[in-house]
Amino acid sequence: MPETTPEAQLQQLDVRTIHPRDRHPRIFTLFDRLDSGSSFQLVNDHDPRPLHYQFQIERPGTFEWEYLESGPQVWRVKISRA
Repeated sequence: MPETTPEAQLQQLDVRTIHPRDRHPRIFTLFDRLDSGSSFQLVNDHDPRPLHYQFQIERPGTFEWEYLESGPQVWRVKISRA
């Protein structure tokens, strides 16, 4: 039986199939609905560094960002509400 890691149990938002202009609004909507201390896993086809910068500007001090996988095909980031 495979082990279940905490990351495997996270709600996952795979934005690879979402139209690019709709990605950030969907991500921020999900983040804003999180309870304090809760997280979700973002799955993307490129490094979401611009999103990280946007979080720093629009939600300073309210989030934590942890890379779980860094490409080259898939990036996974755990985004948590502080």
